[in-house]
Amino acid sequence: MSKRDLKKYLNELNKEQLEEQILELYEKFSPVKVYYNFVFNPKEETLLQECKLKIANEYFPVKTTGKRKKPKMRRSVAQKYIKHFILLGVDPFVIADVMLYNIEIAQAFSAENVIKQELFYKSMFNSFEQAVNFILSNGIVAEFKTRIREAHRQASLQKWYNEPDFKRIVEQFD
Repeated sequence: MSKRDLKKYLNELNKEQLEEQILELYEKFSPVKVYYNFVFNPKEETLLQECKLKIANEYFPVKTTGKRKKPKMRRSVAQKYIKHFILLGVDPFVIADVMLYNIEIAQAFSAENVIKQELFYKSMFNSFEQAVNFILSNGIVAEFKTRIREAHRQASLQKWYNEPDFKRIVEQFD
């Protein structure tokens, strides 16, 4: 069904029928429920803190039952939150904050640990590039310029092999 056909169909329904359909969607489909719960109660700060906690736990896992868990370092955890936040229509400042936080926590981990997987560095560069592009496209560079520069500086200090790529991205707005 095209969007045009859907509009035509919805125009034919009365108010009660529309309400009934929306309630049915809300009950049947979890993403619809999540969307409406966010729209009517957008606890962005709570979502942000929960998200940052999960990302940090990927690199610095919380001890459970006396044993230290091994860091998983999965970029996908942050990417899932970022995608979810974009779908919900969360404020771009919050999304940019999460994007940069993901890089910052990974750099904090790499400052303390030797990482041999080249994929880690490629992945962090991809995250960095996506963050900068998102920030540029939303016109919020001024608010995040310091953190972007610091991410590049850390890549340089830690002698990441792909530091020149970080530098090239940072030079876009210098």
